[in-house]
Amino acid sequence: MTNEAQLNKAQLDEANEAKEVKEAKEANAVGEAVGRSVRVNFAKAAPKAFKALIGFDAAAREGLDPALVELVQIRSSQLNKCAYCLHMHTTDARKAWGHLPAVAGGESEERLHMVAVWQEAPHFFTAKEQAALALTEAVTLVAQGGVPDAVYQRAATHFDEPELARLLALIFTINTWNRLALSTGKVAGTDER
Repeated sequence: MTNEAQLNKAQLDEANEAKEVKEAKEANAVGEAVGRSVRVNFAKAAPKAFKALIGFDAAAREGLDPALVELVQIRSSQLNKCAYCLHMHTTDARKAWGHLPAVAGGESEERLHMVAVWQEAPHFFTAKEQAALALTEAVTLVAQGGVPDAVYQRAATHFDEPELARLLALIFTINTWNRLALSTGKVAGTDER
């Protein structure tokens, strides 16, 4: 390697290190503002695991209605009390192309407000969405009683087998993302995608 190439590499390494230090300071400031300590940057510390999770998430979403995907992710994030993911997915839902004319430009505020109480407001959701939300709750809260046969069968009547498998995979991934965000101290409103 020539002296000039070595100098350029050293300058690039120094610039990258300065950028990482700046990002860490910014994350530190946001974390401190909400009373959290800085924790591991999972994407940087475990890049293979992070990329695998992204791949699993993408495979799970394939062929599912984008509006349904966001409803599932919102409900799981509510149940897991993950403000970071809840903020991200309500924002994404407002942009998602739904199947209903009323939400052609994104999910309606009215429906977003009703996700947490969907059982009390079923007229806001299709039968298929209700089945997906019920399955999301059962899988997310699996330690509280498993996944009841009635909940599984309800979902199976609205989703064919490959679609149901992808829905389950979606529920698994959002639960993993929730746990990742909570355990690494992600702060709502600081979407780091």
